[in-house]
This record gives sequence, C-alpha cells and structure tokens, in this order.
Amino acid sequence: MWNPLLSFSADPPGQWLWVDVSRQRLGVMADWEAALTFPISTAANGLGETQGSGCTPRGWHTVRARIGEGLPGNAILRGRRWTGECYTPALAAGQPARDWILGRILWLSGLEPGRNRGGRVDTFRRYIYIHGTADASHLGTPVSAGCVRLASDDMLTLFPQVAVGVPVFIDDEPPQSFLSPGRS
Repeated sequence: MWNPLLSFSADPPGQWLWVDVSRQRLGVMADWEAALTFPISTAANGLGETQGSGCTPRGWHTVRARIGEGLPGNAILRGRRWTGECYTPALAAGQPARDWILGRILWLSGLEPGRNRGGRVDTFRRYIYIHGTADASHLGTPVSAGCVRLASDDMLTLFPQVAVGVPVFIDDEPPQSFLSPGRS
C-alpha cells in the first residue's frame, strides 16, 4: 500500500539496525558498515506479519519505545514492566518453558502501512520487541515467538546506543532502499 508520508532513498541513514534473519545476526549499521553485530534468535515460525502467526515481521520499522533503562540486566519484564524479580537459573528451573524477557526492550513499530503497520499486520500491536533473553544457547537459531532475542549482556551493550526513532530493517536480504531522513 502506498503511503505519501513514507519516502525512500538509495542512501542509508547514518545509523540503522539490520536484523539479518538468514544469518540470525543483528547489526548496528553506520551507512553500510556494521559497527557492532550480535547473534540473535528470530521466530521459529519464520517471517510473516499477521497477528497471531508467531512470525517475525519483515520490512522497515522504527524503535518506538525503550524500556528498562536503569533496571538490573537480569530484571524479569512482563507486559513491559519489571516484575520486581531478577532471573536466576534456580528460578528458571521451575519454569523451563517460559519465554524470558530480560533487562531491556526496544519496542518496534512498523513503518509500511498494509505490510507491517495497521490492521492485522501491525508490529506495534503485536508487541514485537528486540529484547534480552536467558536462552543464549539457542541464539543463531530461529526459536522465538516472533520477537528478536539477544543475549542479556548483548542487549545491555546495544540498548544505550539505540535511540527512539532509529530505523530497523528486518528481512533475510539487505534492504534495496532506505527510508529518507526525517520521514516516518
């Protein structure tokens, strides 16, 4: 669906994030160069945008909210709020199937109406995050329920470097065009 407020360019923005699903890596990009890269885990169900699919949504997004600043790195978050608990292996042993969201959240919002924004394909309403996880052993393998998981320590490194409004591209191929600066 065409959006007159969305403008694309051949030039990358100064800073952007690339969630490279084929390599299961997240890159903090400066133009085309990766300043930092981290192993990640995207959805076990693959790529897709539909509500309830359990898939990781494709396309251009933006960081709409940063959650967890100042919390312990192993703080347990539920519903984007700290439960008051901190993750420990003993706590995890009692809940082996739990999808732990730890420390920090970058909450994503889609920028492409009809693809990842609005209706049943809205990334923000699907609660798609980049977040810390306790399950670092599965990073590099798609096992999440739709979010982008990073090791908790990697999330603590990434979080202070990413402001609200930073563009995020999610796909198994690099972007063919970029959002123009100042547009969203």
